[in-house]
Amino acid sequence: MDRCKEIVANVRMEECYAGMSLVFDGNRSDLREEINGAIEKVCGTTGLKPLVFDNKKTDKSDNEAFYIEFSDEAQRESGAFFELLLKELGIDKCENDVIEG
Repeated sequence: MDRCKEIVANVRMEECYAGMSLVFDGNRSDLREEINGAIEKVCGTTGLKPLVFDNKKTDKSDNEAFYIEFSDEAQRESGAFFELLLKELGIDKCENDVIEG
């Protein structure tokens, strides 16, 4: 299966904000563990500590997601963080590369 269909990545960048969502099938605990491990690894490598939100499965959807957010000064270094994270997960493109706000 195409890796970009298993984990759908979206990036949003604004003046003082950068965020990425990684959406995946909530029935795949292996993907949850892989994404969480990749986020921890990239945090350790870069020394950056973004806000990370995990929306656990609800009754409304089979899709789950991790949201990684940077704001203020750390936002400037977010691009390198996101690139490393995508590389770690084997994702070669985002569904939405950059959405200017």
